[in-house]
Amino acid sequence: MISKDGESSREAFVWVWLPNSTEPVVAGKLEQVGQGMAFNYGRSYLERMGDTGIVMSLYEPELPLKSGVLPLLDGLSMPGCIRDAAPDAWGRRVIINKKLGLRGAGTDTALLDELTYLLESGSDRIGALDFQLSPTEYIARSAANVSLEELLESAERVQQGVPLTPELDLALYHGSAIGGARPKALVEHNNRKYVAKFSTSSDIYSVVKAEYIAMKLASLAGLNVAPVKLVKAAGKDVLLVERFDRQRSGGGWSRRAMVSALTLFGLDDMMARYASYEDFAEIIRHRFDKPKETLKELFTRLVFNVLSGNTDDHARNHAAFWDGKTLSLTPAYDICPQGRSGNEASQAMLIAGRNNLSQLQNCLTAAPNFLLSETEARDIFGRVISAIESSWSSVCDEAELTHVDRSVLWGRQFLNPFSLME
Repeated sequence: MISKDGESSREAFVWVWLPNSTEPVVAGKLEQVGQGMAFNYGRSYLERMGDTGIVMSLYEPELPLKSGVLPLLDGLSMPGCIRDAAPDAWGRRVIINKKLGLRGAGTDTALLDELTYLLESGSDRIGALDFQLSPTEYIARSAANVSLEELLESAERVQQGVPLTPELDLALYHGSAIGGARPKALVEHNNRKYVAKFSTSSDIYSVVKAEYIAMKLASLAGLNVAPVKLVKAAGKDVLLVERFDRQRSGGGWSRRAMVSALTLFGLDDMMARYASYEDFAEIIRHRFDKPKETLKELFTRLVFNVLSGNTDDHARNHAAFWDGKTLSLTPAYDICPQGRSGNEASQAMLIAGRNNLSQLQNCLTAAPNFLLSETEARDIFGRVISAIESSWSSVCDEAELTHVDRSVLWGRQFLNPFSLME
């Protein structure tokens, strides 16, 4: 971020929406220290504990409510709960396009530093944080509602490395803080907020429809899943995923604090290959609300990922709400079958030991970590398989999926023989 004196900023002030609040307060300062970034709470924020009692840590044990600069966890260059609020691949491409124009095409996202990405991305980001140059004045970086057609056009221009017009720039910039690698933006309609996901010119099958089908089938299998809609704009499919981190309250929107599973593990993106469902289950047993119910939900999500070909189940595609004291699993999101050339496939997170092969037999091996017996695990296998088989045709009809795409997905991504091995 370029400051008023023309120099790159070396600090950003972190603002937070406290539970049930529609306005943010400044929580503290994030500052460049050597090759990393360290955080410390502001005095006014810590004093709220004595004045009103309405205060929460951004996430514990990472950033406890203490004065002074808080040390980073080993191996991290910035606090994980703050990195969760930064844009991922797609948002970074939008920002590069905004700042560099044509030079953004194919540009390494490491060209810009993390503070720039935090301060340049839109304010309606996932979770309850935002970042400002000022500790006293909050100015949201957001855009007015725009049509899906406009957003589609702007997404295509970013993919091609073409500079955006000022209008399209503002439209797509609004969603730049949303994670993930595929084109997306934020929309608001009828007092609901959505993440809009678009197809790309390089898709060899309807990825947008495949994700819609997977999310609908997951819901029919009994999982807690973010509501989805499939709409058309400019003749193209658009997936609308309702946001679960926003709640309409009085005259505004309150925000729910969230942390990714990667932050729960204390890992950064370079160490994500060490993330495992077994470790996730252990954290749930010790730190989550309703651990037994949550473990069953997570195990069922694992089974569904295996059976639907969603191998992109990395630790940023799992998250938990944080209320300052305890954690609770968010609804499932980003359940999208991934292309595969053969039968064999691997999940992004380890399942049992060092094994991540996408097979029910590995889920069965891991079941005790989820406090499930073999019988209970097999019952879940049967329920998920039955839901996929019985609802496949009707959900595909609902999505108007072509016979060609059905043949691509069925038996390859969904219920691949390799995944069914016990």
